[in-house]
Amino acid sequence: MASFSDSRPDPDQLLDRLRGEDEKARRGKLRIYFGASAGVGKTYAMLSAAQRERKAGRDVLVGVIETHGRSETMELLAGLEQLPLREVAYRGRTLKEFDLDAALARKPAVLLVDELAHSNVEGSRHAKRWQDVHELLEAGIDVWSAVNVQHLESLNGTVGAITGIRVHETVPDTVLDGADEVILVDVTPDELMARLKAGKVYMPQQAERAAQNFFRKGNLIALREIALRRTAEHVEDDVRSYRVEKSIAPVWNTEGAILACIGPREGAEQTVRTAARLAGQLNVRWHAAYVETPRLQVLEVAQRDRTLAVIQLAEELGAETAVLTGSDAAAELVAQAQQLNCATLVVGRPQLAGWRALWAGPTMTRRLAALAPTLDIVEAGHADSARRLSRAVQRSAGDDEAADWQGKLPAYAWAAAGSAAITLLALPLLAFFDLANIVMLFLLGTVLVALKFGRGPAALAAFLNVAAFDFFFVAPRLSFAVSDVQYLVTFGVMLVVGLLTGQLTAGLRFQARIAASRERRAQSLFELTRDLSGALLSEQVIELGEAAVQRNFGGQVVVLATDAHDQLRPLANPAPDFDASVADWVFRNEQAAGLATATLSAQTWHYIPLKAPMRVRGVLALKPAQPRWLLIPEQMQQLDTLARQVAIALERVHYVEVAQEAVVQMESEKLRNVLLAAISHDVRTPLTALIGLADSLQRTAPPLSEAQAEAARAISSEARHLSTLVNNLLDMARLQSGAVNLKSEWQSVEEIVGSAIRQTQHALAGKAVTTDVPAGLPLVEFDAVLMERVLVNLLENAAKYGRAPVEVSAHVTDKALVFSVRDHGPGLPEAVRGREHELFEKFTRGVTESATPGVGLGLAICQAVVQAHRGQLTAGNAADGGAEFTVTLPRRLPPDLPENA
Repeated sequence: MASFSDSRPDPDQLLDRLRGEDEKARRGKLRIYFGASAGVGKTYAMLSAAQRERKAGRDVLVGVIETHGRSETMELLAGLEQLPLREVAYRGRTLKEFDLDAALARKPAVLLVDELAHSNVEGSRHAKRWQDVHELLEAGIDVWSAVNVQHLESLNGTVGAITGIRVHETVPDTVLDGADEVILVDVTPDELMARLKAGKVYMPQQAERAAQNFFRKGNLIALREIALRRTAEHVEDDVRSYRVEKSIAPVWNTEGAILACIGPREGAEQTVRTAARLAGQLNVRWHAAYVETPRLQVLEVAQRDRTLAVIQLAEELGAETAVLTGSDAAAELVAQAQQLNCATLVVGRPQLAGWRALWAGPTMTRRLAALAPTLDIVEAGHADSARRLSRAVQRSAGDDEAADWQGKLPAYAWAAAGSAAITLLALPLLAFFDLANIVMLFLLGTVLVALKFGRGPAALAAFLNVAAFDFFFVAPRLSFAVSDVQYLVTFGVMLVVGLLTGQLTAGLRFQARIAASRERRAQSLFELTRDLSGALLSEQVIELGEAAVQRNFGGQVVVLATDAHDQLRPLANPAPDFDASVADWVFRNEQAAGLATATLSAQTWHYIPLKAPMRVRGVLALKPAQPRWLLIPEQMQQLDTLARQVAIALERVHYVEVAQEAVVQMESEKLRNVLLAAISHDVRTPLTALIGLADSLQRTAPPLSEAQAEAARAISSEARHLSTLVNNLLDMARLQSGAVNLKSEWQSVEEIVGSAIRQTQHALAGKAVTTDVPAGLPLVEFDAVLMERVLVNLLENAAKYGRAPVEVSAHVTDKALVFSVRDHGPGLPEAVRGREHELFEKFTRGVTESATPGVGLGLAICQAVVQAHRGQLTAGNAADGGAEFTVTLPRRLPPDLPENA
């Protein structure tokens, strides 16, 4: 019966499984084609499978596929329906992106979405393509995608260290872990390099650069190993999930994982060392477990601390540790091995010999072998010369002895007092009750003592109750002599029943206490999560986090959050033994330190980093009421979980504040642009009329007097200045709104320079302009109107702030066209040197207070236009004086003209 009840599935797990199956039925399935690098054939394999599905009658739709110009891959698109890409205007260019809304409306059975790590254009619904895929899956669409190992977030730094190349587009590991299918597409490094040379991976010029950088054989071997291991991990998770789903108890030795069984006796550290050495030799994962039974709860403090030190040693050696609870240590260890799919158990060799071994019963090895005959069991030998483990939390011997006596004496005293109380209660009842009923009173007392104080006091109560019953109630009374031999049987049965009852009651008390402890931890996490969900300020998060940790561990708790400069906020009134430098070290190194750690262990505080998904958001410092609690894995897991919840809440609050600031800035910018556009449109028409009237006035007959003509010229000049300002405002508003699309055509550089100089004749006011534009410059592709506007603004800027002559030059390189506009004035102001880029911000002028008219928009417009052309605009002082502005535009070879042109 016991084995049957133990094998029954957990009802909570069944409910969770049913909910998961219902969610899976509604959700689409994700298949990922996984590879070590580009060119292994992920897209080819995906399209080949899509063709098979199409021929089988499934509705297959190509959402987006990157063929990279590979003819074999492009041929596989034949016959597959392709979703049109949506066009997105971005910085003067038109880009093509995956159309998520169209895919949701079409809702095919299978949708192909290549390049899972792709970053979407600004303004898209989601920042990353994998987020698009998540929405498609939630809509019930099966999605097939592809990704390389270097794009996994957790491996980003590892791959960068191997290849020396930083990968900016990444995918969270949870996307791969949550995929329903992961298909590894693998080729040997030699075959991949042969493909690269044959032009099947990149175009010839790209292939040559790739061969010299990323596609070195050593890199490919390392990436292949990482991809194989990562796929194996996913398959291992699938095996575990299948075994749990099908309730398969026997271990499947697919990996050969190891479980180290930690015992309470000396030498347990050797078991851990042996398991670590075997795991290293076999290159497998390993675990360590300690089972706390009711009998082991009465161990002395020194023994408990030694066990905790062994558990900490296992963690330092790389094991995943657990402290289990149960009445049968062997059964709990076997269940743990089955759950973790461990094929090998490492146990300590028993040290008992002779009659002590017979008295102790079957060894742990024999009991494990009987319960799990398919598992391999390794006995670790003794190592008398090995070093003894030091306590992770140091205490004096006096503290241990005091703790033992303080913990034990009151319970045993209450047991003796209970026996005396029952005796006094039963003496007056002797005349009314039979001795059998008196015995029941003593057994009841034993049960109550066991329920309240545990096994040891219950055993004492059983012996005292038998002695009291014999002395006070059995004839001859007030003597331990027995007149009737039958009472010896009564005494024996009474003692055995009392001991057994106390044992069972103490076991139930132990299980109830463990269950209550787990419930308290779960309730604490629930309450913290619930409270944090409503926190809107970082101060509220800090207060709630400190209160939750203090409820669990007592003592003192401090949460240090980061400020706007990503530095820890100092405490106003820190505790005398609190060390802010340790907290700063933990924050910068993202590692725990202080009490119960291997770093700065002499500290009385335990410091852990508050790690959020994006970055570390602060440090949690704890000075617990009982330092040894930090050595118990379950307690540390609870602390880590609490810290994680606080970190996530701090990050959420941070991004809420960032989002609010961004919304305010966007609305302010939008309002400013709308006002500028409205004012500019309303002002430009009167200005045009004013300029025309002023010019006409200068040509009226009879001629104006000299004073009148000068006034007319002044009116015309100021109106033109104002017209230029209005035009700049309009141009800036259009550029900021993204309403300007580039009309790039092949243009003559000489014509653009000449046209710009003619337009600025009035602004130059007779200043000499020299040009250095070679006659044989090739055609360059750009928007003539916008680039002419850039040169006009630069010439006007030189006329305002510089001195003659103004020099305009242009030349080309293999990859760029370079314009330069230079004056011979005082150059850039001293205040902006070293910060020249600030000149190109809106409403920024080199001299804040100046008699020269202008509002600081000309250079900002130039910068926006040049960036729309994917170019660069820089400012600086020339070597022999004057300011110089340089425009660099990317160029490609112009098309060949027809021979009859």
